[in-house]
Amino acid sequence: MRVLLIDDHALFRMGLKELLERRNLEVVDVVGSGEQGLEVLGREALDVVLLDMRMPGLSGLEVLKRLRQEYPRLPVVMLTTSRDERDLIDSLQQGAQGYLLKDMEPDELIDALIRIVQRGETLVAPELTAVLAKAVQGGENPVAPADLGDAFASLTPREREILCHLADGQSNKLIARNLGISDGTVKLHVKAILRKLEVHSRVEAAVMAVEKGMCDRVVE
Repeated sequence: MRVLLIDDHALFRMGLKELLERRNLEVVDVVGSGEQGLEVLGREALDVVLLDMRMPGLSGLEVLKRLRQEYPRLPVVMLTTSRDERDLIDSLQQGAQGYLLKDMEPDELIDALIRIVQRGETLVAPELTAVLAKAVQGGENPVAPADLGDAFASLTPREREILCHLADGQSNKLIARNLGISDGTVKLHVKAILRKLEVHSRVEAAVMAVEKGMCDRVVE
């Protein structure tokens, strides 16, 4: 997987470059501005771009808009510290395939990149699922749900339980710990949930559950 990292914080981008390379990802370049990133894109073939939100000169959103116009099929993932609802919604509406937080676990970042690039999923940091659901309820809908019909009725009781944990923004590891089951079992249930709801990401499934009022209770 060929990666371009665009971030104005030198220590962060060099540390992330080393982390990605240790996990056998090819970091084509690391640059400190949107302008430099666009120059790299003009001469290199890439699989994914990791893009910071707040940068001097061209902001992350401005770079994202340019990338969508010039490279519409290239996956772009926002990697940021911003938990702001407006930043999240704007990024998804402008075509970002992911909105991830810089404090996430390294293995979770690698897993997210694989799912975005190889499976075409759209992923949002689990901590921001509730923010996204709130935006959807308020009328802003960057993730358009399918016509569900009886899809929810096809879920088993355990799948419904896990879906509500997803809607609460919990990771697979946290769900496994809360339910006393293995990470692998959670992953199998999540895969079944996505298949039955005919969606591509856990975020879409979580938002649908919130919209349909499936998880009004507080998940313990």
